[in-house]
Amino acid sequence: MINFFRRIRKKLADDNKPIKYFRYAIGEIILVVIGILIALSINNWNEGRLAKIEEKAILSNLNREFMQNKKALISVMKQNERCYQAGITIMSLIGKNRVELESINTDSLLFRTLEFNSFDPSENALSDLLQSGRLQLLQNENLKDLLYDWSRIMLTAVDNFKGFDNKIENDMIPYLTKSHSLKDIDFHGPLNWKTKSVLKIDKLKIFEDVEYENLIDDTLYRLMSYRDDLEVAKIIIDNIIKETSLK
Repeated sequence: MINFFRRIRKKLADDNKPIKYFRYAIGEIILVVIGILIALSINNWNEGRLAKIEEKAILSNLNREFMQNKKALISVMKQNERCYQAGITIMSLIGKNRVELESINTDSLLFRTLEFNSFDPSENALSDLLQSGRLQLLQNENLKDLLYDWSRIMLTAVDNFKGFDNKIENDMIPYLTKSHSLKDIDFHGPLNWKTKSVLKIDKLKIFEDVEYENLIDDTLYRLMSYRDDLEVAKIIIDNIIKETSLK
């Protein structure tokens, strides 16, 4: 195409000898400008094409990662709900008469109150996206907002879980160690003891102790806060999956 313009420019210059050099110079400048504009247009088109390819790869990676996170989250939420409901049941048994308590497997209930999980999502794709500065490649502003919301709720969830976990480890376990039989509780867990403790322990006394009631109340409050965080996280995950689905 440039050769075509060059031939036209040369003919115009030859038709008028006195100004042919002026026309030649102007024509040369025009050709250079046209060449630069064409090159820039091709380069911009190619960069745009490559950016779209990379954006598609980013969306695919995020979608796959958050699909996996959703499965893990649902599993954790189910386990923690069992823990929460066991705590609610225990609270309803506080102060009950011993005849009623003896008809209930309280050891199993206590075991379930200690069986909880933390949600530890995979964030490899997201971390790589943020650290590499490629977040700007995403054209979907709603998706960007969701990713920021995800980071914020995860920070809150981690703090709430630490508070709950510390309460169990620092207060609940030491209390049960002195007031109950951990072997009898673990009889219903992975240790799978074949027999319970032979020691004489008044295990039902904790249901008459306000300290234990307060411990259950506090752990339930902390677990509820963590549960609420995970509910919000699930909503965000669903929206991220929707926004990253390739159509």
